[in-house]
Amino acid sequence: MRTLFNRLIGKLSSYVREQSFAIDQMDVQLQPYLRHTHGFFVEAGANDGVSQSNTLFYEKYRHWRGLLVEPIPELAAQCQKNRPHCIVENCALVSFDYPDETIEMRYCNLMSTVKGALGSEEAENQHIDRGEQLQAVSSYELSVPAKPLNAILLQHNVSHIDFISLDVEGYELNVLQGLDLERYQPAYMLIEARFKDEIDRFLHPYYEPIKEFPRYNMLYRSTRL
Repeated sequence: MRTLFNRLIGKLSSYVREQSFAIDQMDVQLQPYLRHTHGFFVEAGANDGVSQSNTLFYEKYRHWRGLLVEPIPELAAQCQKNRPHCIVENCALVSFDYPDETIEMRYCNLMSTVKGALGSEEAENQHIDRGEQLQAVSSYELSVPAKPLNAILLQHNVSHIDFISLDVEGYELNVLQGLDLERYQPAYMLIEARFKDEIDRFLHPYYEPIKEFPRYNMLYRSTRL
């Protein structure tokens, strides 16, 4: 009886120690799909590596490793400090045909966005104003390095991706247009799909949407599975 009790306490303690880091506990809700250990992830819009992270759970409890991309310099520096076992890139992800080495952004902590990503100046201003109020921060404009995701993956000799988390405040399609889906086809992608129809069209026939989460988030599964 004592042995059984100790086992139950051990399992309960292990469960309690597994903390969710993502908003709406999306990291925990992804477990039926990301079942294995020692996977590789990419998280774009990584912030400080902890706040609302969709991948820290898997690094901390499932021994995953990966690439974190954050365009705001001070947040990327925090990300590097908080997630020392990951590759951290300080840049914004862009499409293959983006012509410049830098891109203009508006800082607003977790709601920072590429200028023009939300479709109109009015929508962008509303987004930033709401972000300032919710987070008690002051926004500002800045220029950051711009790179296609594919170039970063090749630079770091990444050959396989199990999961991509993409949260770039309306710029998701442009990021996807910088990834060679013939060479890299992650098993699953969690995308904050504000403009879902255009993302669905771009990803077909490589991916199918399988689960909708709150706040525009959609889980896509590779049709190779």
